[in-house]
This record gives sequence, C-alpha cells and structure tokens, in this order.
Amino acid sequence: MRVAALVAAMNCVAVRIAGAETPDLGKAEFRDKCVVCHGEGGKGDGSVLDLLKVAPADLTVLARNNGGVFPVDRVYAVIDGREAIKSHGGREMPIWGRRYLGETTEAASYFVDMPYDMEMFARVRILALIDYLSRIQEK
Repeated sequence: MRVAALVAAMNCVAVRIAGAETPDLGKAEFRDKCVVCHGEGGKGDGSVLDLLKVAPADLTVLARNNGGVFPVDRVYAVIDGREAIKSHGGREMPIWGRRYLGETTEAASYFVDMPYDMEMFARVRILALIDYLSRIQEK
C-alpha cells in the first residue's frame, strides 16, 4: 500500500513539474532499460538482437503463458535480480542484478539528506515497470 501511494505521489509531482499530461513512469523505465533487447513493443526484437546468443523473451505474452494471469511476483523477481535469467547476466557482474538499488544509491550521493528510503524508491521504479508490462500484454 505504501508503494502504491508513493507511485501516485511521484506521478503527481511529475505532472506538476511538467505542467502537462501524466507521464508514464513505467513506459519511461521500459524505454530506458528494456527496449534495446526487447524492442519498442516488447516482442523481443530490440536493436541488439543480432548480437545476442539467446533471443530476448516476448514480454507481451507473459500473461498468456501463465494461464491468462500476469505473473507479477515472477516478473518482480526477474527485474530485481532474485530470479536469474541467463541472458540478463550473472548476479555478481549483472546486466540487471541489483541495478535499480545501485542506481538509486548513486543518485542519493548527490543529496546531503535523502528524504526517503532508497529501497522504496527502487521498488517504485520496478513496480512502475511491472505496471507497464502488464498493460502491454496481448489480449
């Protein structure tokens, strides 16, 4: 519940700053972290496809491949690094791994007094990405 409230608050702040329509934080995370391998539409047809030994998954069929239910827990575990995906690299030197937490810790170094919990910030980014992935599922 706290995470959902934090996501909502971040969206409100972003709207006030932008003065425009509500930004899609999940879509922005996807474009920043996933598009190069999974492609703009999440089909596994990213720009580095020819360079990969293992083709990226089609992220639009996760629900279909799970009996029509989007597998939130498994997707979360893959993104935060608890569930290893061979093509995402090892956890010691990952393409993913604990990337979100590392990035938020790096961001915190720019501030003297961080007003929020860095792990919570990482969770919000992951949940926004999961929300976006759930919205691009094939019907």
